[in-house]
Amino acid sequence: MTTAPERSPAQTDLVTLTIDGVEVSVPKGTLIIRAAEEIGIEIPRFCDHPGLDPVGACRQCLVEVWMPGPPGPDGTPGEARQMQGPPGRMKPQASCTMTVAPGMIVKTQLTSEAIDKAQQGVMEMLLVNHPLDCPVCDKGGECPLQNQAMSHGRATSRFEDVKRTYPKPINISSQVLLDRERCVLCARCTRFSEQVAGDPFIALVERGALQQVGIYEEKPFESYFSGNTVQICPVGALTGAAYRFRARPFDLVSTSSVCEHCASGCAQRTDHRRGQVMRRLAHYDPAVNEEWNCDKGRWAFTYPLVGDRLQFPMVRENGVLRVASWPEALAAAADGLAAATAAGIDDTGVGVLVGGRVSMEDAYAYSALSRALGGADIDFRARPHSAEEAAFLAHAVRGVTPETGGVTYADLESASSVLLVGLEPEDESPIVFLRLRKAFRKNKTGVYAVAPLPSRGLAKVGGTLLASAPGTEAQVLDGIARGSSRATESMTRAGEALREGGAVILVGERLASVPGALSAAVRLAEATGARLAWVPRRAGERGALEAGAIAGRSTAEMVRDAAVGRLGALVVGGVDPYDIVSAGAGHADGVTIDTEDVLEAMRRAFVVSLEVRESAVTELADVVLPVAPHAEKAGTFLDWEGRARPFEAALDSGAMSDYRVLDMLATELGTPIGTRTLSGTRDRLVAEPEPTRPTAPTVEAGEPAEPGAGHVLLATWHHLLDMGRMQDGEPFLAGTAPATVAKVSPGTAETFGLVDGDAVEVSTDSGSIVLPVVVTEGMVDHVVWMPTNSAGAPVRSALGVDSGAVVGLRKADLVATVLTTEDGVA
Repeated sequence: MTTAPERSPAQTDLVTLTIDGVEVSVPKGTLIIRAAEEIGIEIPRFCDHPGLDPVGACRQCLVEVWMPGPPGPDGTPGEARQMQGPPGRMKPQASCTMTVAPGMIVKTQLTSEAIDKAQQGVMEMLLVNHPLDCPVCDKGGECPLQNQAMSHGRATSRFEDVKRTYPKPINISSQVLLDRERCVLCARCTRFSEQVAGDPFIALVERGALQQVGIYEEKPFESYFSGNTVQICPVGALTGAAYRFRARPFDLVSTSSVCEHCASGCAQRTDHRRGQVMRRLAHYDPAVNEEWNCDKGRWAFTYPLVGDRLQFPMVRENGVLRVASWPEALAAAADGLAAATAAGIDDTGVGVLVGGRVSMEDAYAYSALSRALGGADIDFRARPHSAEEAAFLAHAVRGVTPETGGVTYADLESASSVLLVGLEPEDESPIVFLRLRKAFRKNKTGVYAVAPLPSRGLAKVGGTLLASAPGTEAQVLDGIARGSSRATESMTRAGEALREGGAVILVGERLASVPGALSAAVRLAEATGARLAWVPRRAGERGALEAGAIAGRSTAEMVRDAAVGRLGALVVGGVDPYDIVSAGAGHADGVTIDTEDVLEAMRRAFVVSLEVRESAVTELADVVLPVAPHAEKAGTFLDWEGRARPFEAALDSGAMSDYRVLDMLATELGTPIGTRTLSGTRDRLVAEPEPTRPTAPTVEAGEPAEPGAGHVLLATWHHLLDMGRMQDGEPFLAGTAPATVAKVSPGTAETFGLVDGDAVEVSTDSGSIVLPVVVTEGMVDHVVWMPTNSAGAPVRSALGVDSGAVVGLRKADLVATVLTTEDGVA
């Protein structure tokens, strides 16, 4: 049971009432059921949930309510009067919908025989058609209906007829299954979908005894948050396909954890049995994810089990990798790195590439190793990036935390307005999206988005599109700041909204590929007084920034130099080559690299790879050192707020974290870095000196590209559910991924002779992609949008470019598929 939030000592707007003879004072507007929780009285309930609006659907939480009568002539309280129904009869009240009042007297099932009888009657009605299939039901052992039937129901049933049945299960989606006969019509699932997620694809249909949960035939339950309906279902009517019939709650061991998939920082509970993770659930954390998480965080944990897990160190001998002992592998790695360092090419012979998926402790170890190697170059940005972004991160992001006044989830919820730039929260940071939706529903927060098209997420938060072609974001931000005559009406309104107190500007990592955009965001924040925050897509990026894993040459520069022999060695930690290609494709400083550059860098340099699974890097590496996946190690992520999110290892497999492997490697090199243990690594992190805060970047806005005849600008970002390797091994989750389509405006469609459903070819000199087209109202003309890495659309590896690039566009006669992709899907 979720307890009521703590009250501030400063709160004075309190209401005093009596519940079962105990006096309690709670804030005005508190529900009776919450007031009872304050004094440890549990009133049974099914439909009630603190994260959902009250509905009073199940009637299990009935109580007896007495209200004080009018005061007498001397001002003394009048005699309490019972709330009545028909003449002479007490009318039980639903405690989940009635708020407290001064002097109210409440009697629960503990002190009122009538209420106890009423609750038993409701329970009896709920069980009339409910199947007694607890031994095979996934909810068995953790079921509120089970528990409350025992504690608040009758010991025997009077029902002797045949129970109602339905065909089962119904696939609401590929991941969520419905057993209708178990449903007690609490409406938790439908309320969550409509109120919290904004995806009203399931509803209660029919009336009376025929009422049931139904789906819209023409609208399948496509939601990034569908797993929450499974978790909050109190009776096992909704189950997850991946977990169904696989384990019992009492067979599982639970470990508190944090999601590794994005920078939202969701608290989770990992349940495992016999050395294998069976499921993950959202954990309650009111400051971050409340009680929710996205489907990716809930179900995408099977990637270490797909059959390509690295079990042993390997060393390349005569061009072939062979299994080696740890001492042999570490010695070979140390010899190769030492030789590259001694070469002294461009002041350093070693570059360190570490992706944004590692923990903060791991990132620190990579940073410490780079310093031990003589100040080697290091970069955690295995994605589009720029020197302007590095300056922006040092100025506006590093060292900013909730404790130092940084923007928080609570600030988003209470913000007067929020401007999104280069960020699609529903796809890139789902819990940020849920907070924005809550802010819109509760506080009418105005949300504005600088983007080329209105996304489905923007519509769910009542947002306003500030239409901008890719590459023009800097000009739009400067226009909002100046309020010039050239600004559109919506831009003018956005500027006025940002100047109101409590406004927030959220920028995404995609702005790194737009020259001048991050500089313009800083100027806009200074001009309007709005607070500025950066929301990366990967879970480890903020921690890597704080750990100093960005120095010297960038990722793209290191790969370019290694490919031509100006860098003798690379230490690569959890970075896929196609991520590196994307880093070059979107580089705003003119450093371009393609797939062949990456492969040539790996072939020419001495490569030490720290990885969980086989990859294109390990195929070319000289030494491969296996490391632990997320579930098998402890560490800390920093979420986008800068809030520390420590997690413990759920499984004890003996696999080592990156920080420990790197410590052994550094010791072999003769320069220990002190990261052998988690506590030792954290101590060194704390002891790191505070970095100096440089001035804000002042990069001028670049000139956006001008597409010629037969060409358009490319816009792209990742779908939350796509072809990323950390979603491997979960076919049910993959089935709920959005369709892969290309989107164009009505004007662009008319120019190219396109209608919905046509196949359209998008091409560059590197290759082409053919997809079905969707004509999208409100979209900027002369732009085509495609998901970055979805099935059939590996944009960066196939086209070799990123958002803002000029691409060819034509109507295609072929079936929509990838035409030329030598390197497969990233």
